[in-house]
Amino acid sequence: MPNHAILNNVQHKHLRVITERGPQWGDALMSALTFPAEFRDLQACYPIVFAQNDAGGYDALALFGFEQGENLFLGPHGWDAPVIPLTVQRQPFMIGRGDGEELSVHIDMDSPRIRDGAQHGELEGEALFLSYGGTSEYLEHAVSMLRTIHDGVQAARSFTTALQELELLEPFVFDVQLDTGAHHRLAGFHAINEDRLAALSADQLAGLHRAGWLQPVYMSVASLSQFRELVARKNRSQAADPFAILEGAAGA
Repeated sequence: MPNHAILNNVQHKHLRVITERGPQWGDALMSALTFPAEFRDLQACYPIVFAQNDAGGYDALALFGFEQGENLFLGPHGWDAPVIPLTVQRQPFMIGRGDGEELSVHIDMDSPRIRDGAQHGELEGEALFLSYGGTSEYLEHAVSMLRTIHDGVQAARSFTTALQELELLEPFVFDVQLDTGAHHRLAGFHAINEDRLAALSADQLAGLHRAGWLQPVYMSVASLSQFRELVARKNRSQAADPFAILEGAAGA
């Protein structure tokens, strides 16, 4: 069961959060949820694709790798990209509903990022609360991110619904042959069909523009060029792993 708690300055006054990036902190992610408001920043680094969710709609995802648990942007010095999706940055915080059904800030008490200064006397990480009980600058920034995510995810539902209504989403398969000879296939995702996009009428394009969706549509299309960089990162990671090279040679 998830160990989520409503954040408060009494029970959690000594908590601190590690802000470094690495697999040991929960960053070994193949993808992360994103939303149209951050497409412009993310498209310069990551492919943005779409995956069907349990409700029958679609979620937008920024891709970091080709298989579960693979983040090709993690290196010895942390996260190797100028921008990180907000849904990754916000960890270990989330928005939830309390007893009164009002939105409140929750914290994942099982997150590897959490340190309890009261128990261990550790000064590692960022404090959540000041000594006199006020919120730290770090926590205020985290709360601001959560608001942005909440608003962005709500808006994303209208965005993906518009894509569905215009039949712009199509499944795709991306086959990769690495320099080692190994093959990878990425499937189960959708992307915007550029031919259908180009065939939209002036009224349909104007409707997307009025809703604020035209720019994120083109940003998501532009982001697909980042698959080249993702493959290059995969090749570099395999070249740095002699066992991967041997496995590729054995399978050739």
